[in-house]
Amino acid sequence: MTVLVGSFGLQAAFGQSVTYDAQASKARAKVESLGNNARVEVKLRDKTRVKGNVSAITPDSFTVTDAKTGTTNTVAYSEVDEVTKAGGGLSTKTWLIIGGAVVGTVVTWIIVKPVFCDGGAQTRGIC
Repeated sequence: MTVLVGSFGLQAAFGQSVTYDAQASKARAKVESLGNNARVEVKLRDKTRVKGNVSAITPDSFTVTDAKTGTTNTVAYSEVDEVTKAGGGLSTKTWLIIGGAVVGTVVTWIIVKPVFCDGGAQTRGIC
């Protein structure tokens, strides 16, 4: 019975370290892909958030500097839950949707208006 409980406990502990290592390497890859001076928002494992610009990147941590206050926070990759690019405005997907809606509106107006207006008759609806 003791062996069973011990083996399950060890397995759970090892499973968490693998998850943490994978998450830390994912965070490191994200920070390195964004590079220095990138504006980031970091969600830590203790549910706190750090916002600012990446000012230094080392193999086991990175430094985030708050532009307003000038304070620096050195964050270990093992403490990171998620790294996202802060600000940045609208995503590419959103711009594509907006562009498609605009194109659709223009094309519809060009095709539908002549049909409704009947070659210049100004008596119906949108004409």
